[in-house]
Amino acid sequence: MKIKCLVLDDEPLAIKIIQKHLESFDNFEVTHTFSNPVDAFNMISKEPVDLVFLDINMPRLNGIEFIKNLTISPFIIITTAYREYAVEGFELDVIDYLVKPISLKRLMKALNKVSQQINLRSESLKNSHHNSSANTNYKHSNHFFVKVNKKMVKIYFNDILYIESLKDYVSIKTATKDYITHYNLSAITKLVPEYEFMRIHRSFTIALNKVNAIEGNCVQIRDKMIPIGRNYVKEVKGRILSGFVV
Repeated sequence: MKIKCLVLDDEPLAIKIIQKHLESFDNFEVTHTFSNPVDAFNMISKEPVDLVFLDINMPRLNGIEFIKNLTISPFIIITTAYREYAVEGFELDVIDYLVKPISLKRLMKALNKVSQQINLRSESLKNSHHNSSANTNYKHSNHFFVKVNKKMVKIYFNDILYIESLKDYVSIKTATKDYITHYNLSAITKLVPEYEFMRIHRSFTIALNKVNAIEGNCVQIRDKMIPIGRNYVKEVKGRILSGFVV
């Protein structure tokens, strides 16, 4: 399967460098390039891609604003000459942050992350469908499978308290056990029901019905106080206090 890539940068040379690098990788295909972020945004809304290489400093709409306004969630690799946006970029759960000039070796590491997340997501979906009837919708399943220590483990959504990011891994916290699996938080959040779970911080996704209290900009689940990221505060409190209505 080819991973469809879009390259967005207002510097034509930067686009050509990424295109040239990607020619070395059979699984990645540049299907679109843009120098205008508005044009790229409109295209993605109509024709989704798997991966976006995204510059930060661009006219009309910068890269951070671009990510915040997306209604779909391709994997994002930021490509920029500026290091100061790294924290904000990772808070929006980009898969990697590459500082120009980008070497082939450094790009390879980023592409490996993308491939791993796509493979893990496909594997989990495949196993979750196993033994299900042909007309069963995955979104109505009550569980998923994740790989833990080379074994696919079934975890019921209702058992999950919260999911915590550990860089290239996540810890799925249940009342009785923690499961460490090789996912990023964005990818695994897409696998749990959106009406039951919510991303509330760059490092945490929570089960909304497990919240015992809200104190300041934190939620309490059992004895754990979990921070709410500043970009999530309004939506998190709104959903929790209104009975988890999406």
